[in-house]
Amino acid sequence: MIKVADRVSVAFAGEGAGAGELSWGQRDIWLAMVRQESWLPNGAWGPLPAGTTLDDVADRLRYMMSRFPTARTRLLLRPDLPPLQVVAGDGEIALDIIDAAGDADPAELAEAVRLQYQDTEYDFVDEWPLRMAVIRQGDVLTHLVVVMCHLVTDGFGAGVLLEELETRPSTPLPELQSLEQARWQSGPSGERQNGKALRHWESVLRAMPLRRYREAPDRPQPRHWRGEFTSTALGPALHTIGERTGGAPAPVLLAVFAVALARVTGVNPAVIRPMVNNRFRPGLDRVVCMLAQYGLCQLDVAGISFAEAVERAGRTALTTYKHAYYDPIQLDTLIAGVVADRGPELELPCYFNDRRTFATALRPQPDAAGTFRWTTRQDTPFEPLIVHVDDTPDGIHAVIFLDTHVVSPADGEALLRGLETVALQAAADPTAPTGVSG
Repeated sequence: MIKVADRVSVAFAGEGAGAGELSWGQRDIWLAMVRQESWLPNGAWGPLPAGTTLDDVADRLRYMMSRFPTARTRLLLRPDLPPLQVVAGDGEIALDIIDAAGDADPAELAEAVRLQYQDTEYDFVDEWPLRMAVIRQGDVLTHLVVVMCHLVTDGFGAGVLLEELETRPSTPLPELQSLEQARWQSGPSGERQNGKALRHWESVLRAMPLRRYREAPDRPQPRHWRGEFTSTALGPALHTIGERTGGAPAPVLLAVFAVALARVTGVNPAVIRPMVNNRFRPGLDRVVCMLAQYGLCQLDVAGISFAEAVERAGRTALTTYKHAYYDPIQLDTLIAGVVADRGPELELPCYFNDRRTFATALRPQPDAAGTFRWTTRQDTPFEPLIVHVDDTPDGIHAVIFLDTHVVSPADGEALLRGLETVALQAAADPTAPTGVSG
């Protein structure tokens, strides 16, 4: 246990205080937290500029708490009902000061603090959803550590938060903060949007093939595994596919993933739940909140060329994005009804999260294949199958979470390696067949 050398109380005050139902995005991530038995923290650390003072760091913390209502949001838990969100108008939060020994690496200590913050249970009712520490070595502040609950924001909102933390804009907050979103969603317009989305989901769930994955031959313990795949060839290949087919980056990767999934499972059409940021909706592009939700798409990639798969993915993506804004509690009720009608053979689609930022320059394609490794095995559950894709300075980094009693580790590894294989084949000849049979 890393000891806190000192603790500074930082006062804050901001707009938007009140209480009400959770928004759809908040409900969605709350249900995921319940399923995965985790508060799903997001954490990071980094070096501080030379000369940074404790007042400077406290000011950053004060700004985040004051500017963004979700940083001041706690929950009111209710038996047998979804929680309520409670946004405070003011309060105080602790800034921890962690001392690094003179011969210690402060960066290593910052990473250890991040892990300790993330591994420590979070009190949704009484604790602010943000934890911050500064690493001090002698009289010098060297690193900043920040960990926040996923209820604060999704990845796109985090980008807005970091940008505004640097620019400190004088513009007012967007009107549709989480409380206002929840009010709109419970009104006539929200009910119409939700109804359209649920009808789309039901049409796909009732038409999709029952079995999505090959039967896992073993029952490993612990059963929930996490793996990582890194490829320096995948990014340039995806870029080449886009250039040769005219496909946008997101549909290109979606098509490649669908082909890889269909090849591994032997099931077509590929049915996938891609993450949709929902920030194309009016008034929501600059809101720091949990807004992203998983959509649902069915993509037939059999008996066609790679280029045709990309074109289909582009059209399917538009429908998917349109219907990825819904009440997740009503969706769960719908899914339960479809499963009851179609039987337990209905295996729900995998989650797919394209988190690329395209901030990293593409490197020339090397001859070496990507590398894969299993990193974590645990009893705490994930979803049956989740894949996240990021771009990094070292190339494309894909992370897989799977339930090995549903998807075998061999198929999980084959799926991520298949991303690279499919992309390289499609880049070499977009007119070639996908190799998927109907």
